[in-house]
Amino acid sequence: MNRAHTDSTGAGRGSLKSYAAGFIFSIVLTVIAFALVMSGALPHSAVLGCIIGAAILQILVHLHYFLHLNTSSALRWNLLALIFAVLIITLFVGGTLWIMHHLQYRMVS
Repeated sequence: MNRAHTDSTGAGRGSLKSYAAGFIFSIVLTVIAFALVMSGALPHSAVLGCIIGAAILQILVHLHYFLHLNTSSALRWNLLALIFAVLIITLFVGGTLWIMHHLQYRMVS
């Protein structure tokens, strides 16, 4: 009863072991990012790169362990919906940054 499976709607259900592994990975990635910032041992650009890398890994951990998204054919529609949502968010954030940059440029000039 504790085994992971997929129901007829394509939604995956994880086991307690997979949820615990995802939780541990998330905590470790968060502690790594926090420790890099608090230690001050690395240059700013290196810390920023490491935090971005840890953030991407954290997103992948959440997608795999908590949302149960993978490349199986049953979950392909979920993956397409996720890709569409990422595209829309990227457009909103990129457009907002572009507008703010041009507003700042016009205010200073």
